[in-house]
Amino acid sequence: MVDTTPLTRAVDHFADLLRAAPQSRLQRGAAAEALGLARALSRWAQILDAPDVEPRVMPDAGMFAAADQITVAVHDLALVLEDEGQVADAVRLVEEAQKRAGV
Repeated sequence: MVDTTPLTRAVDHFADLLRAAPQSRLQRGAAAEALGLARALSRWAQILDAPDVEPRVMPDAGMFAAADQITVAVHDLALVLEDEGQVADAVRLVEEAQKRAGV
């Protein structure tokens, strides 16, 4: 089993920052950045789990749900990651999205 702790910590930190962010920051792009990350992580998880099935797109549940969406997506991904390299790649995606979100 792969240790995904660095990944879950990174996304939990990002989610906490989103939850604490003012609505104006979420509207200026932080929520959209988080949704983009959630969709990418969700797609990755689905491809690893069922490579022969077309991945479903995570819906936009609104800016106040963005933190929950990245949390759900990363927990799904953590279940199917196969090695530490994939974990490191996912952590990098989370950290880059957090920087772009400005939170």
